[in-house]
Amino acid sequence: MANDEDRRQFVAEVWRRFEEVQNWAIANWPDKEHPLTTSDFVEGRKEILGLGLPPSQKLRQEPEPAPEPEQGGPQYLDVTPAPWP
Repeated sequence: MANDEDRRQFVAEVWRRFEEVQNWAIANWPDKEHPLTTSDFVEGRKEILGLGLPPSQKLRQEPEPAPEPEQGGPQYLDVTPAPWP
């Protein structure tokens, strides 16, 4: 983006359109026994707020990868889930 004001205007427009889609989705959701709520759209709102931000300012950052075993990382990672009790 050219500057912060352009970014703010863009994010405001995306936010407005997202609200419209969210309201439409809630009103038209076919499963009336399990209705949608605004909480179903929280992650989308977080992503919109982070548009155009540098990676250091993003709301959610990717975790650091674990070091390799020769760099002091774990020798074994158990990825098999435990059986259900």
